[in-house]
Amino acid sequence: MEKALKAWKVQRRVIVALMIRELTTRFGRENIGFLWVMAEPLLFASLVGLLYSFMIGDQEHGVGVIAFIASGYIPLTVMRNSFGRCVNIFVANSALLYHRQVLVLDFVIVRFMIEMIGGMMAFLLIGTILALFGLFPIPAHVGDLLAGWCLYMLFVFSVCLVIAPASELSEALEKLLPVTVYVAIPLSGTFNMVSWLTPAARDVVLWSPFVNGMELMRYGLFGDAVRPYFNIWVPLGASAGVAAVGLALCRRVRRIMVVE
Repeated sequence: MEKALKAWKVQRRVIVALMIRELTTRFGRENIGFLWVMAEPLLFASLVGLLYSFMIGDQEHGVGVIAFIASGYIPLTVMRNSFGRCVNIFVANSALLYHRQVLVLDFVIVRFMIEMIGGMMAFLLIGTILALFGLFPIPAHVGDLLAGWCLYMLFVFSVCLVIAPASELSEALEKLLPVTVYVAIPLSGTFNMVSWLTPAARDVVLWSPFVNGMELMRYGLFGDAVRPYFNIWVPLGASAGVAAVGLALCRRVRRIMVVE
């Protein structure tokens, strides 16, 4: 137990150091620096929310359009950015593997955590600002909102564990990934609730781990104003299976990787 605790403390320091290095490398020390991590999803969510409000009005199915789109688009941005940042991540950081305390998993954890923390900050900020203008509700069930966020992000992380090593094994993944992400948007639950769909479409989208997490998030935010459909075992089971594949691929890539 003592050895495990000591190893965890070392790994925690490694992850923090890698996060500081990643933020400094990506954003530098000028202007707003690492706050760009929050600014990007905040900007996208705000613009898309305003666009939808002009297109379909202030409310849709009894909920505010701006709050609805913002609450869905920020997790989507985190997902998209996390997937993109994990491509060729091992080659770019292979020199750091010279240090035995640094693991290949650390690179994936660091890039995912940066995007997730930025998304959380953006969600809190946009929610606070919009709430001052009466455009964002006070969460009806904070526990469900956090649980839905965790389920959504858990599956994002598990997929990142696959993308990172797979991009080292196949160059085609880098080209196909952006297209795949956009095609998957209808299965992300970003722009609709499951209850708004036909029964046939409902049965299909409920197999998506993203949809189940998003439905729980939306219920936590809007409460009884929406009718959620979700099964927490879908994202939990999918995350466990995908993560197992990702860990196996990471181990294989580490064995064949040449450390310079």
